[in-house]
Amino acid sequence: MPKANTVKHMPQEQIQKFRELQDMPYRIKVQYAIGKARDFYETMEGKVFCSVGGLDSITLLMFLRKYVSPDIPGVTISSLEDRTIRIIHKQLGNMVFLKPYKSKVQVIREYGYPVISKAKARKIEYLQTPDSEKQTFIHAIMTGDMGAQGKFQHSNKIKLPEKWIQLFGGLYNDHRPDLLCKVAPFKVSDRCCYWMKEKPADDFAKTNGMVPYMGLMASEGGQRELGLMKNGCNYYGKKVTRSCPFAIFMRQDILQLALDLEAPVPEIYGEIVRDPDGTLRTTKAQRTGCTMCGFGIHIEPRPHRFDRLRETNYKEWRFWLYEMGWGKVLDYIGVAWETEYIEPPEQLALFG
Repeated sequence: MPKANTVKHMPQEQIQKFRELQDMPYRIKVQYAIGKARDFYETMEGKVFCSVGGLDSITLLMFLRKYVSPDIPGVTISSLEDRTIRIIHKQLGNMVFLKPYKSKVQVIREYGYPVISKAKARKIEYLQTPDSEKQTFIHAIMTGDMGAQGKFQHSNKIKLPEKWIQLFGGLYNDHRPDLLCKVAPFKVSDRCCYWMKEKPADDFAKTNGMVPYMGLMASEGGQRELGLMKNGCNYYGKKVTRSCPFAIFMRQDILQLALDLEAPVPEIYGEIVRDPDGTLRTTKAQRTGCTMCGFGIHIEPRPHRFDRLRETNYKEWRFWLYEMGWGKVLDYIGVAWETEYIEPPEQLALFG
Protein backbone atom coordinates (compact mmCIF):
# COMPACT_ATOMS: atom_id res chain seq x y z
CA MET A 1 0.00 0.00 0.00
CA PRO A 2 1.34 3.50 -0.81
CA LYS A 3 2.59 5.29 2.27
CA ALA A 4 1.16 8.56 3.51
CA ASN A 5 3.97 10.98 2.67
CA THR A 6 3.60 14.09 4.77
CA VAL A 7 6.04 16.68 6.04
CA LYS A 8 5.26 15.65 9.62
CA HIS A 9 6.88 12.26 8.96
CA MET A 10 10.22 13.96 8.21
CA PRO A 11 12.80 14.62 10.98
CA GLN A 12 11.91 17.83 12.79
CA GLU A 13 15.50 19.05 12.51
CA GLN A 14 15.38 18.71 8.71
CA ILE A 15 12.09 20.61 8.51
CA GLN A 16 13.37 23.38 10.77
CA LYS A 17 16.57 23.78 8.76
CA PHE A 18 14.60 24.13 5.52
CA ARG A 19 12.20 26.64 7.10
CA GLU A 20 15.18 28.70 8.23
CA LEU A 21 16.45 28.80 4.65
CA GLN A 22 13.02 29.95 3.47
CA ASP A 23 13.08 32.73 6.07
CA MET A 24 16.41 34.18 4.91
CA PRO A 25 16.41 37.68 3.35
CA TYR A 26 15.84 37.84 -0.39
CA ARG A 27 19.39 38.87 -1.32
CA ILE A 28 20.91 36.01 0.68
CA LYS A 29 18.50 33.51 -0.89
CA VAL A 30 19.55 34.66 -4.36
CA GLN A 31 23.23 34.10 -3.49
CA TYR A 32 22.34 30.69 -2.05
CA ALA A 33 20.53 29.80 -5.29
CA ILE A 34 23.50 30.95 -7.37
CA GLY A 35 25.79 28.69 -5.34
CA LYS A 36 23.51 25.66 -5.75
CA ALA A 37 23.06 26.27 -9.48
CA ARG A 38 26.83 26.58 -10.04
CA ASP A 39 27.56 23.47 -7.98
CA PHE A 40 25.12 21.48 -10.09
CA TYR A 41 26.56 22.81 -13.34
CA GLU A 42 30.11 21.89 -12.31
CA THR A 43 29.13 18.47 -10.97
CA MET A 44 27.33 17.62 -14.20
CA GLU A 45 30.17 19.10 -16.29
CA GLY A 46 27.82 21.48 -18.06
CA LYS A 47 25.55 18.75 -19.45
CA VAL A 48 22.42 20.56 -18.33
CA PHE A 49 19.30 22.26 -19.64
CA CYS A 50 16.55 24.39 -18.16
CA SER A 51 12.97 23.12 -18.30
CA VAL A 52 10.91 26.14 -19.36
CA GLY A 53 7.19 26.77 -18.99
CA GLY A 54 5.60 29.80 -17.33
CA LEU A 55 6.97 32.92 -15.62
CA ASP A 56 8.88 31.10 -12.85
CA SER A 57 10.92 28.96 -15.22
CA ILE A 58 11.38 31.81 -17.71
CA THR A 59 12.92 33.71 -14.79
CA LEU A 60 15.02 30.64 -13.94
CA LEU A 61 16.43 30.45 -17.47
CA MET A 62 17.46 34.12 -17.38
CA PHE A 63 18.94 33.61 -13.90
CA LEU A 64 21.01 30.63 -15.08
CA ARG A 65 22.23 32.40 -18.20
CA LYS A 66 23.34 35.40 -16.15
CA TYR A 67 24.94 33.68 -13.15
CA VAL A 68 25.96 30.20 -14.40
CA SER A 69 26.45 30.07 -18.19
CA PRO A 70 24.94 32.02 -21.10
CA ASP A 71 24.96 28.82 -23.15
CA ILE A 72 22.43 26.83 -21.08
CA PRO A 73 19.63 25.76 -23.44
CA GLY A 74 15.96 25.96 -22.60
CA VAL A 75 13.77 22.95 -23.27
CA THR A 76 10.01 23.33 -23.53
CA ILE A 77 6.86 21.60 -24.64
CA SER A 78 5.57 24.99 -25.63
CA SER A 79 2.42 23.78 -27.36
CA LEU A 80 0.87 23.06 -23.96
CA GLU A 81 1.24 26.64 -22.78
CA ASP A 82 -0.87 29.74 -23.25
CA ARG A 83 -0.39 31.56 -26.57
CA THR A 84 1.29 34.54 -24.88
CA ILE A 85 3.79 32.24 -23.14
CA ARG A 86 4.63 30.59 -26.47
CA ILE A 87 5.46 34.01 -27.89
CA ILE A 88 8.02 34.60 -25.12
CA HIS A 89 9.55 31.16 -25.62
CA LYS A 90 10.30 31.99 -29.25
CA GLN A 91 12.03 35.19 -28.17
CA LEU A 92 14.35 33.60 -25.58
CA GLY A 93 16.74 31.99 -28.06
CA ASN A 94 18.64 28.68 -27.78
CA MET A 95 15.40 26.83 -27.10
CA VAL A 96 14.54 23.20 -27.86
CA PHE A 97 10.85 22.67 -28.64
CA LEU A 98 9.63 19.16 -27.83
CA LYS A 99 6.30 17.64 -28.77
CA PRO A 100 3.97 15.82 -26.33
CA TYR A 101 3.61 12.08 -26.92
CA LYS A 102 -0.16 12.34 -26.72
CA SER A 103 -2.36 15.31 -27.47
CA LYS A 104 -4.61 16.92 -24.86
CA VAL A 105 -7.64 15.43 -26.59
CA GLN A 106 -6.08 11.94 -26.66
CA VAL A 107 -5.27 12.04 -22.96
CA ILE A 108 -8.80 13.03 -21.98
CA ARG A 109 -10.40 10.44 -24.23
CA GLU A 110 -8.06 7.61 -23.24
CA TYR A 111 -7.55 8.28 -19.53
CA GLY A 112 -9.88 10.97 -18.24
CA TYR A 113 -9.97 14.56 -16.99
CA PRO A 114 -7.21 16.07 -14.82
CA VAL A 115 -9.29 17.50 -12.02
CA ILE A 116 -9.04 18.35 -8.28
CA SER A 117 -5.32 17.46 -7.80
CA LYS A 118 -2.77 14.96 -9.06
CA ALA A 119 -2.86 12.88 -5.88
CA LYS A 120 -6.65 12.87 -5.62
CA ALA A 121 -7.13 12.18 -9.34
CA ARG A 122 -4.89 9.11 -8.98
CA LYS A 123 -7.06 7.83 -6.12
CA ILE A 124 -10.27 8.53 -8.01
CA GLU A 125 -8.89 6.51 -10.92
CA TYR A 126 -8.65 3.55 -8.53
CA LEU A 127 -12.27 4.12 -7.45
CA GLN A 128 -13.35 4.14 -11.10
CA THR A 129 -11.66 0.79 -11.85
CA PRO A 130 -14.20 -2.04 -11.56
CA ASP A 131 -13.04 -5.16 -9.66
CA SER A 132 -9.63 -3.64 -8.93
CA GLU A 133 -6.99 -5.84 -7.32
CA LYS A 134 -6.12 -2.96 -4.98
CA GLN A 135 -9.04 -3.57 -2.61
CA THR A 136 -7.00 -2.80 0.53
CA PHE A 137 -5.90 0.52 -0.89
CA ILE A 138 -9.41 1.31 -2.13
CA HIS A 139 -10.74 0.63 1.36
CA ALA A 140 -8.15 3.07 2.73
CA ILE A 141 -9.18 5.69 0.15
CA MET A 142 -12.83 5.29 1.16
CA THR A 143 -12.36 5.05 4.94
CA GLY A 144 -8.83 6.00 5.93
CA ASP A 145 -8.39 2.61 7.62
CA MET A 146 -5.23 0.96 6.30
CA GLY A 147 -5.68 -2.60 7.61
CA ALA A 148 -2.97 -5.07 8.59
CA GLN A 149 -0.50 -3.87 5.95
CA GLY A 150 -0.76 -0.39 7.41
CA LYS A 151 -0.60 -1.66 11.01
CA PHE A 152 -4.33 -0.90 11.39
CA GLN A 153 -3.64 2.82 11.51
CA HIS A 154 -6.04 5.50 10.32
CA SER A 155 -4.80 8.01 7.73
CA ASN A 156 -6.75 11.06 6.69
CA LYS A 157 -3.94 11.71 4.21
CA ILE A 158 -4.78 8.58 2.21
CA LYS A 159 -8.54 8.91 2.65
CA LEU A 160 -10.32 11.10 0.11
CA PRO A 161 -12.42 13.94 1.53
CA GLU A 162 -16.09 13.00 1.93
CA LYS A 163 -17.16 15.30 -0.90
CA TRP A 164 -15.09 13.42 -3.46
CA ILE A 165 -15.99 10.00 -2.07
CA GLN A 166 -19.66 10.84 -2.52
CA LEU A 167 -19.11 12.04 -6.08
CA PHE A 168 -16.78 9.28 -7.27
CA GLY A 169 -17.02 6.28 -4.93
CA GLY A 170 -20.14 4.63 -6.34
CA LEU A 171 -18.42 1.46 -7.59
CA TYR A 172 -17.18 0.74 -4.08
CA ASN A 173 -20.09 2.02 -2.02
CA ASP A 174 -19.96 -1.21 0.02
CA HIS A 175 -16.87 0.20 1.77
CA ARG A 176 -18.97 3.16 2.93
CA PRO A 177 -22.57 2.00 3.44
CA ASP A 178 -23.16 5.16 5.49
CA LEU A 179 -22.87 7.28 2.32
CA LEU A 180 -24.84 7.38 -0.90
CA CYS A 181 -21.99 7.54 -3.43
CA LYS A 182 -22.31 8.30 -7.12
CA VAL A 183 -20.65 6.91 -10.20
CA ALA A 184 -19.38 9.91 -12.17
CA PRO A 185 -20.33 10.01 -15.89
CA PHE A 186 -16.70 10.73 -16.84
CA LYS A 187 -13.24 9.37 -16.10
CA VAL A 188 -10.63 11.12 -13.96
CA SER A 189 -6.88 10.64 -14.28
CA ASP A 190 -3.54 12.26 -13.47
CA ARG A 191 -1.72 10.75 -16.46
CA CYS A 192 -1.80 13.88 -18.62
CA CYS A 193 1.49 15.27 -17.29
CA TYR A 194 3.25 11.95 -17.83
CA TRP A 195 2.39 11.65 -21.53
CA MET A 196 2.50 15.32 -22.42
CA LYS A 197 5.41 16.63 -20.33
CA GLU A 198 7.29 14.23 -18.09
CA LYS A 199 8.11 11.38 -20.49
CA PRO A 200 9.05 13.58 -23.49
CA ALA A 201 11.37 15.61 -21.23
CA ASP A 202 12.84 12.51 -19.57
CA ASP A 203 13.49 10.86 -22.92
CA PHE A 204 15.16 14.02 -24.22
CA ALA A 205 17.40 14.09 -21.16
CA LYS A 206 18.40 10.43 -21.50
CA THR A 207 18.96 10.62 -25.26
CA ASN A 208 21.21 13.66 -24.93
CA GLY A 209 22.91 12.74 -21.66
CA MET A 210 21.67 15.91 -19.98
CA VAL A 211 19.93 16.73 -16.69
CA PRO A 212 17.48 19.52 -15.89
CA TYR A 213 17.20 22.65 -13.86
CA MET A 214 13.58 23.12 -12.76
CA GLY A 215 11.77 26.19 -11.41
CA LEU A 216 10.01 24.40 -8.54
CA MET A 217 9.48 26.03 -5.13
CA ALA A 218 8.56 24.30 -1.87
CA SER A 219 6.24 27.21 -1.05
CA GLU A 220 3.85 25.87 -3.71
CA GLY A 221 2.98 23.10 -1.25
CA GLY A 222 1.80 19.54 -1.87
CA GLN A 223 4.14 16.88 -3.22
CA ARG A 224 6.55 19.57 -4.43
CA GLU A 225 7.08 20.82 -0.90
CA LEU A 226 7.65 17.31 0.39
CA GLY A 227 10.12 16.38 -2.35
CA LEU A 228 12.13 19.60 -2.09
CA MET A 229 12.29 19.55 1.70
CA LYS A 230 13.41 15.93 1.62
CA ASN A 231 15.93 16.11 -1.24
CA GLY A 232 17.02 19.74 -1.26
CA CYS A 233 17.89 22.01 -4.18
CA ASN A 234 20.27 19.60 -5.90
CA TYR A 235 19.42 15.91 -6.05
CA TYR A 236 21.61 13.19 -7.52
CA GLY A 237 19.65 9.93 -7.51
CA LYS A 238 19.89 6.61 -9.30
CA LYS A 239 16.92 7.39 -11.52
CA VAL A 240 16.46 11.14 -11.10
CA THR A 241 19.04 13.92 -11.11
CA ARG A 242 17.83 17.51 -11.06
CA SER A 243 18.45 20.97 -9.67
CA CYS A 244 15.80 23.31 -8.25
CA PRO A 245 17.76 26.45 -7.29
CA PHE A 246 14.56 28.25 -6.27
CA ALA A 247 13.45 25.52 -3.85
CA ILE A 248 13.62 27.85 -0.82
CA PHE A 249 12.02 30.84 -2.62
CA MET A 250 8.65 32.26 -1.71
CA ARG A 251 6.32 33.83 -4.26
CA GLN A 252 7.58 37.33 -3.42
CA ASP A 253 11.17 36.23 -4.06
CA ILE A 254 10.50 34.92 -7.55
CA LEU A 255 8.54 38.04 -8.54
CA GLN A 256 11.31 40.31 -7.22
CA LEU A 257 13.91 38.29 -9.10
CA ALA A 258 11.85 38.55 -12.29
CA LEU A 259 11.89 42.34 -11.86
CA ASP A 260 15.62 42.43 -11.10
CA LEU A 261 16.42 40.33 -14.18
CA GLU A 262 13.91 42.24 -16.33
CA ALA A 263 12.40 38.91 -17.29
CA PRO A 264 9.75 39.12 -20.03
CA VAL A 265 6.30 38.66 -18.52
CA PRO A 266 3.81 36.87 -20.79
CA GLU A 267 0.60 38.82 -21.34
CA ILE A 268 -1.50 36.20 -19.54
CA TYR A 269 0.12 37.31 -16.26
CA GLY A 270 -0.46 40.99 -16.90
CA GLU A 271 2.22 43.04 -15.15
CA ILE A 272 4.16 42.62 -11.92
CA VAL A 273 3.02 45.43 -9.59
CA ARG A 274 3.67 46.37 -5.99
CA ASP A 275 0.69 47.01 -3.73
CA PRO A 276 0.75 49.82 -1.12
CA ASP A 277 1.81 47.33 1.56
CA GLY A 278 4.82 46.33 -0.52
CA THR A 279 3.45 42.98 -1.72
CA LEU A 280 4.25 42.02 -5.30
CA ARG A 281 1.66 40.37 -7.53
CA THR A 282 0.79 39.89 -11.17
CA THR A 283 -2.23 41.86 -12.32
CA LYS A 284 -3.83 38.94 -14.19
CA ALA A 285 -3.14 35.22 -13.75
CA GLN A 286 -1.05 34.32 -10.70
CA ARG A 287 -0.27 30.83 -11.99
CA THR A 288 -0.63 29.21 -15.38
CA GLY A 289 -0.38 25.76 -16.87
CA CYS A 290 -1.83 23.63 -19.61
CA THR A 291 -4.96 25.32 -20.95
CA MET A 292 -7.13 22.25 -20.30
CA CYS A 293 -5.77 21.44 -16.81
CA GLY A 294 -8.35 21.33 -14.04
CA PHE A 295 -6.10 20.64 -11.07
CA GLY A 296 -7.03 23.09 -8.31
CA ILE A 297 -9.88 24.70 -10.27
CA HIS A 298 -12.34 23.98 -7.42
CA ILE A 299 -10.49 26.32 -5.05
CA GLU A 300 -9.81 29.19 -7.46
CA PRO A 301 -11.80 32.41 -7.04
CA ARG A 302 -13.44 33.81 -10.12
CA PRO A 303 -12.29 34.78 -12.60
CA HIS A 304 -10.66 31.36 -12.59
CA ARG A 305 -8.40 29.94 -15.33
CA PHE A 306 -11.24 28.96 -17.65
CA ASP A 307 -12.79 32.41 -17.27
CA ARG A 308 -9.48 33.94 -18.31
CA LEU A 309 -9.22 31.52 -21.23
CA ARG A 310 -12.65 32.71 -22.31
CA GLU A 311 -11.32 36.28 -22.39
CA THR A 312 -8.07 35.52 -24.21
CA ASN A 313 -9.13 32.75 -26.57
CA TYR A 314 -12.89 32.31 -26.82
CA LYS A 315 -12.62 29.69 -29.57
CA GLU A 316 -10.38 27.44 -27.47
CA TRP A 317 -12.53 28.01 -24.37
CA ARG A 318 -15.64 26.92 -26.25
CA PHE A 319 -13.85 23.85 -27.59
CA TRP A 320 -12.81 22.63 -24.13
CA LEU A 321 -15.93 23.59 -22.22
CA TYR A 322 -18.49 22.43 -24.76
CA GLU A 323 -17.00 20.09 -27.35
CA MET A 324 -14.65 18.27 -24.95
CA GLY A 325 -17.09 18.26 -22.05
CA TRP A 326 -15.19 20.28 -19.46
CA GLY A 327 -18.38 22.24 -18.74
CA LYS A 328 -20.16 19.09 -17.58
CA VAL A 329 -17.18 18.14 -15.43
CA LEU A 330 -17.17 21.56 -13.76
CA ASP A 331 -20.91 21.34 -13.19
CA TYR A 332 -20.47 17.93 -11.56
CA ILE A 333 -17.81 19.10 -9.08
CA GLY A 334 -19.65 22.36 -8.34
CA VAL A 335 -17.51 24.93 -10.18
CA ALA A 336 -19.36 27.77 -11.93
CA TRP A 337 -18.18 28.57 -15.44
CA GLU A 338 -20.96 29.66 -17.81
CA THR A 339 -22.51 32.37 -15.66
CA GLU A 340 -20.97 35.81 -16.09
CA TYR A 341 -18.80 37.07 -13.25
CA ILE A 342 -18.24 40.68 -12.16
CA GLU A 343 -14.86 41.97 -11.09
CA PRO A 344 -14.76 43.46 -7.52
CA PRO A 345 -14.28 47.12 -8.64
CA GLU A 346 -17.35 46.80 -10.85
CA GLN A 347 -19.29 45.27 -7.96
CA LEU A 348 -18.41 48.26 -5.79
CA ALA A 349 -19.50 50.62 -8.55
CA LEU A 350 -22.91 48.93 -8.70
CA PHE A 351 -23.49 49.86 -5.05
CA GLY A 352 -22.19 53.40 -5.37
